[in-house]
Amino acid sequence: MNKIKIGGKTVGYGEPCFIIAEAGVNHNGELEKALKLIDIAADSGADAVKFQTFRAEQVVTESGEMAEYQKKNLGHEKSQREMLRELELNEEFYPALMKRAKEKNIIFFSTPHGGKASVDFLESVGVPLYKVGSGDLTNYLLLRRVAQTGKPVILSSGMATMEEVKAAIAFIRKEGAKDVMMLHCTTNYPCPPEEANLNAMVTMMHELDAIVGYSDHSEGPEGAMAAAAFGAAVYERHFTVDKFLPGPDHIASDSPEEFAAKVAAMRRVALMLGSAVKAPVASEMASMKGAVRRSIVAARDLPAGQVIKEEDLEAKRPGGGISPAEFEKLLGKKLKRAVKADEMLSLGDVE
Repeated sequence: MNKIKIGGKTVGYGEPCFIIAEAGVNHNGELEKALKLIDIAADSGADAVKFQTFRAEQVVTESGEMAEYQKKNLGHEKSQREMLRELELNEEFYPALMKRAKEKNIIFFSTPHGGKASVDFLESVGVPLYKVGSGDLTNYLLLRRVAQTGKPVILSSGMATMEEVKAAIAFIRKEGAKDVMMLHCTTNYPCPPEEANLNAMVTMMHELDAIVGYSDHSEGPEGAMAAAAFGAAVYERHFTVDKFLPGPDHIASDSPEEFAAKVAAMRRVALMLGSAVKAPVASEMASMKGAVRRSIVAARDLPAGQVIKEEDLEAKRPGGGISPAEFEKLLGKKLKRAVKADEMLSLGDVE
């Protein structure tokens, strides 16, 4: 799979994981909260910050009900359209938000949650890539419009079968998308550990003609660390200014501290994975090998002319002499000189 260039970042296997701070609707419709979310995302070390672009009437009909997790998190029930109307990101905010992201050196983009009209608006402000949420994986009307932009596309696969995932990738490529990323996801907020199924991400990495990553709705740091260990090329996680603000997503999102800790942990895991070549590193060779490896020494005082048997030999630190792995080279040989107990032997001492 070819690597993808996004805003000066290279995304792909073997590259640093492209970490997306998902602001989503956690701005509660307020510019200052949205700006603060950008600051938090940048300070955490994320590569990109993502919002959602929509008007409520573009997303759902008047009869649409809230999802169960939304009812639970809000503590009351209203129509989904009413709820979303309070969470719209005003189009007038975008210049200020994009300016802040540029100042903070973090990539700004958004999910066109409002369909084709949202894509047209995001094209007008010049986002560098698109994310399509799990609920729209089968929305081929939207996928076609996104593909027509020619920009990189991230798709989420919550609620999807592998057949639906492959079909969506095939369709969006047919419609003109060259750079496609697919995120494994479980659409549950929060996602219980037994439903995360990160092994499915590994299967997707092997089977899909797309760069694969993980959209994480689980609690705790384990999902992020496991995704990094499995080699996810992209990672996405919701975060918020304050988990206890009113709104459907805050409680299942990371606090600024939790999100920053996950980013740091993923970066450390990536460092720990290394090159896959089993070989000593320079630091252990320089400071440890001589101190902890062993050499062949005399097990007791041995006279000149002694024919060496295994019981005449012992292996002790430091290293640097004959390796115990080569002890058989001494067996049956005659000592040229007397040696003291614990004295290191060399091949020059025998004949």
